[in-house]
Amino acid sequence: MDYTGQNCWQVIRFDGKDPSSLDDEVAAEFPLTVMLNGEEFATMVCSPTDLEELVIGFLASEGIIRFYDEISSMSVDEKRGFAYIEITKDIGSLQYDHSKRFIGSCCGKSRQFYFKSDVKTAKTIYSRLSISVDQCYALMRKMQAASEQFIRTGGVHNAALASPDEMLAIRNDIGRHNALDKIYGHILQERIPVKNKLIVFSGRMSSEVLLKISKIGAGTLLSKSAPTDLALQLADDLGITVIGFARKGRLNVYTHPHRIEEVNRQHS
Repeated sequence: MDYTGQNCWQVIRFDGKDPSSLDDEVAAEFPLTVMLNGEEFATMVCSPTDLEELVIGFLASEGIIRFYDEISSMSVDEKRGFAYIEITKDIGSLQYDHSKRFIGSCCGKSRQFYFKSDVKTAKTIYSRLSISVDQCYALMRKMQAASEQFIRTGGVHNAALASPDEMLAIRNDIGRHNALDKIYGHILQERIPVKNKLIVFSGRMSSEVLLKISKIGAGTLLSKSAPTDLALQLADDLGITVIGFARKGRLNVYTHPHRIEEVNRQHS
């Protein structure tokens, strides 16, 4: 079928066995190359929205920066697909750390899986956030209702920063890691304290996702999808509450259930 512009394709849709022709919007896919201190550092395939936040969060996730103030200049050329970043440190050793595995024997039962940069940036969480099951359901509904891109295309992941009572920021991307990096970049850029915040997420919770949550500093991850076993080992090790399959009036609490109000009442 034909491309009709504005990320739309003419498709044939079947309702049962009856076909009809219509224009259907699809999710945009965009390559963005990060130039760091004048050198090519990485190319990400992403959704072409909130690109500055994406780059900031990506660099923080990779251990290149810790604070927004470490960026001395940044510009994004959306037409050409390049982000130009200057930071206040030499990147020679950072590129080595970015790609090398670090094998540790005394860092906790699951941390031997970390990259060297993860050892420097992943941290144990001591958040005292408390949330009820009903608040979990409400936050998931709010995130899904607010994601216009997902409603229109069905082709993006959503990530949100939230308090137990409200959504504070929602970002989406074709890549679930990118959606989290956009939230992380927003937190750093706006200097938002995350001690009593949680991350609401639409995607599968892998070990890489869990490490990003640790770096962000949130003590609770709420998702409508499933975790992996390594993600749960990391969550148990790092003090993060993982809540999965939050949909249709059900959810599973996998780790550190002390942050769930109903569990606390049951044990009090």
